[in-house]
Amino acid sequence: MVTVADILQFLESIAPLSMKEDWDRVGLNCGRMNQPVTKVLVSLDPSPEACEEAVQTAAQLLLTHHALVWKPGFVNDQTQWGRDMLFLIEKGIACVNAHTNLDECPGGVNDVLATTLGLKDTQVIAPAGTNEDGLPYGLLRCGHVTEQPLEDFLAHIKSSLGCSGLRYVNSGIPVRKVAVGGGSCAGEMLDALRAGCDTFVTADVKYNQFWDARDLGINLIDAGHFATENPVVSVLAEKI
Repeated sequence: MVTVADILQFLESIAPLSMKEDWDRVGLNCGRMNQPVTKVLVSLDPSPEACEEAVQTAAQLLLTHHALVWKPGFVNDQTQWGRDMLFLIEKGIACVNAHTNLDECPGGVNDVLATTLGLKDTQVIAPAGTNEDGLPYGLLRCGHVTEQPLEDFLAHIKSSLGCSGLRYVNSGIPVRKVAVGGGSCAGEMLDALRAGCDTFVTADVKYNQFWDARDLGINLIDAGHFATENPVVSVLAEKI
């Protein structure tokens, strides 16, 4: 019999807690460790729609990338996350998440993003360490593509990630070496530049960061938080 604790142990084997950021909240958001699990619903977010789908699909566990609970607070029906948690608890559904540990681990969010965009010879930028198999882990990935105009690569991103639109800075250079960081990684732009990348794909880029990219001479592309992280959902579901 597989339990919530077994699922957590498996997640720890592929995305160890040691790889998460200190501020991050990951693990069992609600539910019982000894609860039997025969079906898992995997979603990027623990949204009301995902919670309802867990009920409709008879899942005993909702596994997400983003946490249901970001900070301490009261569990009541006065906030959306409180209503979602009450809903899951009342339906007997556990909720587990893996966040920055899934971003950084080998085969996680950013490796999947690099693969989805067709990057070759992918490497970890500024590794934070190595796992028990000796594989480097860290936040950003970089790899090569066939040299092409930025406009062609933008069309490729939209097609590969299913984006409805992109925000970007064109620094007037072709695309050869690309850095990727799913979600809010624009603050790591200097690491991408130091790695010799001419293009950086991420999300949640701030106004001033677009100006910084132009001054630094790097193509900066905001493909959206959801679009850059969602590809890992099907990969994680397959691993489970």
